Amino acid sequence: MSKIYFIKNSEADYNELGKNALELLKKIVSETEHSFEKEVPIKVHFGEKGNKTFIPAECYDETINYLKEKGVSPSYIETNVLYRGARTTTEKHIETAKAHGFTQIPIRIADGDIGTEYDEVEIYKEYINKCKIGKGYGKYKQFIVMSHFKGHVAAGFGGALKQLAMGFAARGGKLEQHSGISPVVDAEKCISCGICVDKCDFNAIENPDTAIIDEGKCVGCAGCIAVCPEGAIQNTWGGAHFLEKLSEYAYGASKDKDIIYITFVHNITKECDCAGTHMEPIADNIGILAGKDPVALDTACLDLVQKDSGEKLFEKGRVSLVHAEKIGLGTMDYELIEINNM
Repeated sequence: MSKIYFIKNSEADYNELGKNALELLKKIVSETEHSFEKEVPIKVHFGEKGNKTFIPAECYDETINYLKEKGVSPSYIETNVLYRGARTTTEKHIETAKAHGFTQIPIRIADGDIGTEYDEVEIYKEYINKCKIGKGYGKYKQFIVMSHFKGHVAAGFGGALKQLAMGFAARGGKLEQHSGISPVVDAEKCISCGICVDKCDFNAIENPDTAIIDEGKCVGCAGCIAVCPEGAIQNTWGGAHFLEKLSEYAYGASKDKDIIYITFVHNITKECDCAGTHMEPIADNIGILAGKDPVALDTACLDLVQKDSGEKLFEKGRVSLVHAEKIGLGTMDYELIEINNM
């Protein structure tokens, strides 16, 4: 059983959330007698251009200041995205991050200018033998992975596991996780607007009278699903094992690393922060959770959201948790320790 620490906070005060995050970090440092390396990157998500519900930069100020006081040199670290957007190249990615307020510390994009620089991490699990992890991650032993729990069109939800799996993977690793997923078009809903054609980086969609997806070219990145204004495109899941591959990449990303995980269960939207558009929350703010076990942490977040909403939101993502436990990444069995909001 893994210990997961929890501070309940339903308010939209980001400075207060930052203080809560630091309180949980200090709790874990104390409980585990954690000793920091000289350099510790903070894994975050900067939010796609146009997104308004990503966790803002001020939520990380307290953690950054704490690390500096400890003599630690912190930085932000990320990889470039698979789809076409404002974070596809390092130059545009950093530009977007700074526009969103992430200017407190250096920004490191771990997989090179266009996402092609990586190290292979051997895991030899059921679906993945070697994970293509952004090369820049290899020089560090420790990370603080700070995640935003919310929905995700392909993964069910995004949390600590997805921060590891997609956030640490280079472009080729992202492709490997997505391979085998083939979206389908509902011809009755399709209005032939061509937005999905423009979005597709792989020339896999044609639009004569209605959108047609070439399964041979499609890599299943789900970009077309995210941009379709009519909801006419949906994923199929037969044989793809995307959710299991995600767990295996999370295993590879965290292999031989010392990581503290902190997750904000706020601004809970249907889709992830990669959606460059305004989204309304679909559940109430809950608080912040933290621990050393990403499987237990994501399980606790999912359970709390479902309990609070009274609905089976994001349940599809539980497949990843089951597989992650199976391969030894962590356990779904957790003790939730609530800490009073100071």
